[in-house]
Amino acid sequence: MQSSIEHIVAQHAEESSFLWLLRDYVVREPNYNLADLKALEERIEAHLDGLLVADDAAWQFCESGLQQKESGEVFTATYVAIDNANQDQLDRVLETVAESPECMRGMVSALGWLQKDKLQGYVVNWLKSNEPLLRQIGLSTCAIQRVDCGSYLSLGLTDANDSVRARALRSVGELRRQDLLADVSEHLNSEDLSCRFWAAWSATLLGDIGGLSTLRAFFEMAGDFQQDALSLGLRAMDKASAVDWVRKHTNRSGYERAIIEATGIVGDPVTIPWLIPLFQKSEYARVAGEAFTMITGVDLAYEDLDSDQPIGFEAGPSGRPEDEDVAMDPDEELPWPDYQRVSEWWSRNEAKFTEGERYLCGYPITRDSCLHVLKNGYQRQRRAAAIELALIDQSEPLFNCSAKARDQMRLLGSA
Repeated sequence: MQSSIEHIVAQHAEESSFLWLLRDYVVREPNYNLADLKALEERIEAHLDGLLVADDAAWQFCESGLQQKESGEVFTATYVAIDNANQDQLDRVLETVAESPECMRGMVSALGWLQKDKLQGYVVNWLKSNEPLLRQIGLSTCAIQRVDCGSYLSLGLTDANDSVRARALRSVGELRRQDLLADVSEHLNSEDLSCRFWAAWSATLLGDIGGLSTLRAFFEMAGDFQQDALSLGLRAMDKASAVDWVRKHTNRSGYERAIIEATGIVGDPVTIPWLIPLFQKSEYARVAGEAFTMITGVDLAYEDLDSDQPIGFEAGPSGRPEDEDVAMDPDEELPWPDYQRVSEWWSRNEAKFTEGERYLCGYPITRDSCLHVLKNGYQRQRRAAAIELALIDQSEPLFNCSAKARDQMRLLGSA
């Protein structure tokens, strides 16, 4: 039977793991801004502090949590093990990640939260390791901390392991290693899909036309890479080519959501008269509303331009045992736009927007407007701003909108 102290420590372990899972979800959601993210992280930190105060007594609960093989528990255990500077505890975490590689996300996140001085000795050893898993963790840690690992990054580009190579290819773009562009370009025809995508993504981010050509192939490839390909590729293309791609695919079956999202990416208000009627179609109303907001910057809920969910509408798991569709509603956190009120708003405000201009959240896209969105926008808008800023300014690493909120605020405070 647990004592009252043990019960409290166990709760700290459970809550930090659960709240991290929540954070991992909301960093890509449309209803969390930087202040919201900071408030959530403060709750996580309070539980982590409780574990650190408990010292050795905390580890038994962290280790027990690892048996679930979930990213949240791996996050908590990694944080505690590194803070304790306990190699045995860290080895136990690594065993879990080796058994369940999908949990690596939690480990890398914890390594991104920790102060750099806490990681001294670990990361270099991982980068030099004979184990592909450790090399991948080392590269991921440097990337999330936005630390250039020098020659280890170029070595990663020739690694025999596909996952390590893909992580290195992605890191080149994130860290803006222009000197490695030629090496990245050699992977544009890689047989491994992940390596080919990240080579194309990084090359495009570094301004390479060949990379963009390869990235465009992912526009039409439904799956894990399509959304990231569109998000960068349509922004990197000249506007006429981007509009032409959208126009050619507008009536293609299966591309409905991608095209709606693409209008928000391109950002030209000329598409708004096409978007607004989609508010009357339940399956597309909310994603069309988000595209409208991405262009105009109007907050539908705040401006009272939203409405109730249509009667009888169902999305996501139904809860019925006979229903095999368990996919979550991708638009769950988006407001329902009110067709009539938004139409009236657009009639009053249309003159403020210039057809042919690209907008992000109501502003023509400039360095200053991107920084404004990074400081004040919601997470999906902030991710868009980070890409736009990277395309404008090749000198800085890609802004990490998933980094610890306090670190993001510090960087933006000096921008």
